[in-house]
Amino acid sequence: MQPNTLQLQKGVRRSIWRRGRLTPFLFILPWMIGFVAFTLGPLLFSLVISFYDWPIVGERTFVGFQNYVNMFTNDPLFWHSLGVTIRFAAIFVPLNLAIALLLAVLLNQNVRGSGIFRTVFYLPSVISGVALAMIWAWVYSGEYGILNYFLSLIGITGPDWLREPNWSMIAMVAASLWAQGSMMLIFLAGLKNIPGDLYEAAELDGAGAFKRFIRITLPMLGPTLLFNLITSIIAAFQQLTLALTLTGGGPLNSTYFYAMYVYENAFKYFKMGYSAANAWVMFVIVLALTMMVFRSTSMFVYYEGELKKNKARKTKRKAL
Repeated sequence: MQPNTLQLQKGVRRSIWRRGRLTPFLFILPWMIGFVAFTLGPLLFSLVISFYDWPIVGERTFVGFQNYVNMFTNDPLFWHSLGVTIRFAAIFVPLNLAIALLLAVLLNQNVRGSGIFRTVFYLPSVISGVALAMIWAWVYSGEYGILNYFLSLIGITGPDWLREPNWSMIAMVAASLWAQGSMMLIFLAGLKNIPGDLYEAAELDGAGAFKRFIRITLPMLGPTLLFNLITSIIAAFQQLTLALTLTGGGPLNSTYFYAMYVYENAFKYFKMGYSAANAWVMFVIVLALTMMVFRSTSMFVYYEGELKKNKARKTKRKAL
């Protein structure tokens, strides 16, 4: 075979190889463009404007870290909204996980009509936040609310849920727990991946339902539980729609969440630079909480691959 022919074949092979390597990138190119244009770009831009006194209309002035200093030293609403959000998260996150897991365990049973119940439980997740808030406004109304009506049937006079500071947070938590569909399905998928042989072996050994749940279900759901825990923390710190629609942060700022604080600084007081600094502080707080959760994963997360690696390392050490 002539050298020119060999070079031509090599060139064709290189061309095919390059096309094969470029093809996956062409498929993800639309997502990459959208990510840069609508996620990464605005994220970096918000970091830049957080160092400016940046009104919507008017001259922009570079102020360095002054926005952050003012936030921590001269703005009591920052600390108040952060405290309200932390209290909300402390109640919402564990209840959210517990209810979603309970629904998933119930729907994992082999009973007739379970598919219908899955659809029913998932439906609230597809309702828009504003529509959901309107429904809960009708439920919580102190004058014509259906919740107080049912309480009156058993001789209890219900409070004005959205206008009394002692009850408004409880009302917000209950309304936020309504949409369990997505988290429930994630838990259900995790339950479906647990081998049935483990339950059969435990049952033969005399383990009851509660013990099987504690010893098998929870450890095997560790990665799923970790994912849902982190998403619940993020959702708690991003709570805005229900509070903005139901209470507007009241009464007496008892439901003035941190996300509302960021929103009002940007679109009510038109302090875009200050609001961007608020948002970045929230990002750092959520990141810190997420890192703390990841550091504690060894307590409740089980990875089969890591267990095999640890056993292999121990075997090698013993051999040495």
